[in-house]
Amino acid sequence: MKDFFRYDTMQEKKSLLARARNVALTALQQYDLAWERIQFIHLSDTITYKVETSTPDSYLLRIHSDRWSKEEIQSELQFLQSLDAVEGIDVPVGIASLTGSHVVEVDMIEGYRRPYVTVMKWVEGEHIKGELTGAIVSRMGEMMAKLHEAVSGFTLPSNFVRPVWGADSFRSELVKLERYYKRFLSDQAWTEYQHAVEKILSRLADMDKNEQNYGMIHADLHADNIVFKDGLPYPIDFGRCGFGYFLYDLAGSLIGLYPRERMTFIQGYENVRKLEIDYLRDLECFFIMFMIENYCHHASNPEETSNLMDEQPYAQALIREFLKGNPFLFVPIEPVDVGKVQQ
Repeated sequence: MKDFFRYDTMQEKKSLLARARNVALTALQQYDLAWERIQFIHLSDTITYKVETSTPDSYLLRIHSDRWSKEEIQSELQFLQSLDAVEGIDVPVGIASLTGSHVVEVDMIEGYRRPYVTVMKWVEGEHIKGELTGAIVSRMGEMMAKLHEAVSGFTLPSNFVRPVWGADSFRSELVKLERYYKRFLSDQAWTEYQHAVEKILSRLADMDKNEQNYGMIHADLHADNIVFKDGLPYPIDFGRCGFGYFLYDLAGSLIGLYPRERMTFIQGYENVRKLEIDYLRDLECFFIMFMIENYCHHASNPEETSNLMDEQPYAQALIREFLKGNPFLFVPIEPVDVGKVQQ
């Protein structure tokens, strides 16, 4: 059986999106929704659509990639249901199909695995357009701290299955980067990446885990996964949620911010939840780890190669500061001259 999500060329991507739309339309028949319009949103680890109905309510339909098991998807929805029950936290929650299932399988054309589909309530709000103000960034930090505070009190069911983001997952991701790094890295740069990986893994091996620094995290809470309504931020897209260090979650949010904004985010976070006094070394370790994981994820996609190359003067400057042991998170770092990657 072929993977439903597999595509290596533009033609295969076009074919994937065509069969995905058929899956979405078939799946909607299993829900009691007076839907009127379905609109494609994005292709990533899921294929997503906005479903508009004859009522004021809208919904998010997701077709999940083959990497996620039914148990993992069900656990994500359980986690969101628990979060939504916490006062002051609003997150997208799943809805049941006509059969009462929150995860449905859709019959596919012969030769392809049947994909899993979920439908969730649409979270109203808008992505931030233009420059991020200090007040907005501070509220984003406060929101993340509230999520971390909430999960520390959860008792998860015995059949709860979500990924663990740590040393083992990092090593697995690196397999892809090792295969494709020549698309955007010189051999010298790759050597520095490897030294950074060794330092990260060494630091992870020495870290303690406790209820204050480790638990269920969003694991992908950058600006594109936050919407604002009436000036308040709301998290969306928990598809990568799993177990990990809270500082790892923080690092993922800081990557898309300028140094001055990173400090504001941390200050907002600490308005709700205090960090340990010596948090910076570990946070910078997770920052480099998260950055490298992003490159692992995108390295195989030829459409991303140009962007990856453009980012290297900054990425490699950060890696060099990290290897030297110099603090870099809250200070501007000059890009380095990386030259051209030989194709």
